[in-house]
Amino acid sequence: MDTVNATIERLRAQCLSRGASGIQGLARFFRRLDKDGSRSLDAEELRQGLGQLGLDVEEAEAEALCKRWDRDGSGTLDLEEFLRALQPPMSKAREDVIAAAFAKLDQTGDGVVTVDDLRGVYSGHTHPKVRSGEWTEDEALHQFLDNFDTFEKDGQVTLAEFQDYYRGLSASVDTDSEFVAMVSNAWRL
Repeated sequence: MDTVNATIERLRAQCLSRGASGIQGLARFFRRLDKDGSRSLDAEELRQGLGQLGLDVEEAEAEALCKRWDRDGSGTLDLEEFLRALQPPMSKAREDVIAAAFAKLDQTGDGVVTVDDLRGVYSGHTHPKVRSGEWTEDEALHQFLDNFDTFEKDGQVTLAEFQDYYRGLSASVDTDSEFVAMVSNAWRL
């Protein structure tokens, strides 16, 4: 295993030891380190941040981590790609149930889920803010959709975004059968 993969495995193990919020907590932490709002870190910012988390890495190792996920040649680490890399891979059973849930939501079959798609499978009228009159049902549906709209808040959720959302949850569920049951029950598959 190369140095970068070994570092990723150490960081992944540290995150998973913190339970379901480990990777999400790391995401919040790294966003705070991103002083310029670029959604990326340079090698020194990454090294210092990992050190604050108790994971000491050499400068060369931090540079190798940045280089691995440097998509645009800027010399920085894209936070979203890095956090995605930390999430453990999912089994076929987990991927299949996520795809089935997405297919159920994608009423039009066009590969994206919108508020219009949700109207057929999710009811917002029982949301507490709708019941109190604070929100309309459409606002509740938009809020619900935003949970899955992870890459860019454009009101459209792709399968990749839906998988990304569930990949984060998957990391905290021990067995495939538990995960499949959880997703199946949530979406009445």
